[in-house]
Amino acid sequence: MKKLLLALVILAPALLFAQSAFNGTWRFSPQSGQFGGKPDTFSLQNGVYRCDSCVPKIEAKADGKDHKRTGSPYSDAVNVRAVDDHTIEVITKKGGKIVATSKMTTSQDGNTLTTEWTFISESGQKGSGTSISKRVGPAAEGANKASGSWQAEKLDSASESVLTVTFKATEGELSMSDLTGDSYTAKFDGKDYPYKGDPGTTSVSLKKIDANTIEETDKRDGKVISVTRMTVSADGHTMKMEGEDKLHGTTYKFEAAKQ
Repeated sequence: MKKLLLALVILAPALLFAQSAFNGTWRFSPQSGQFGGKPDTFSLQNGVYRCDSCVPKIEAKADGKDHKRTGSPYSDAVNVRAVDDHTIEVITKKGGKIVATSKMTTSQDGNTLTTEWTFISESGQKGSGTSISKRVGPAAEGANKASGSWQAEKLDSASESVLTVTFKATEGELSMSDLTGDSYTAKFDGKDYPYKGDPGTTSVSLKKIDANTIEETDKRDGKVISVTRMTVSADGHTMKMEGEDKLHGTTYKFEAAKQ
């Protein structure tokens, strides 16, 4: 009996680790995405591109040349051009290198916007995807037809680097890593811990709601930028993620399956 008790004491940390509902690699389904909140609002008119929903806002000549951008941790220059009368291409750069692209094309009837996007993370990893939005605000007269206000409807597709995340948990803390190079290790004590790999997210804090639910708060220089709640199903096979992007005033929901 004493040997059995001793074995249980020695193995206790490992057992707690193995029993965490979050442990493992998860793949989010792009088709499960649900979006709400403020729409994306931008225009290209009289040779000038404006993005009012961007943080910070963008105003630059749409001449296919690099223009200085300030206030963003992700980029320091923006390059915009009209591909045609219903397509706008936006390229952002940092230190002279391309860090993200976005090609926005409106449908023939002008009511649907398809956005093809790519990015390169701080660690050099690539991500890409296609998003679909519906028009909720008209384009100004004479503006490129892709202009207006758009409500995100669905994530049509995304690369595995965007969809896959791995968690390792113990009774007291959680570690996260993904294929774009983002990672953190934080205790469930509500205190701030370093967030690595994302220049726009400097710290993270975690709160354990129950054995199957964790609330994550991301911050930039002490200011809350997003709050996400993740809940694993009773059988441990699926996860629901629900969150709010405080910077852009948007909400999102996704579902993931354990791999």
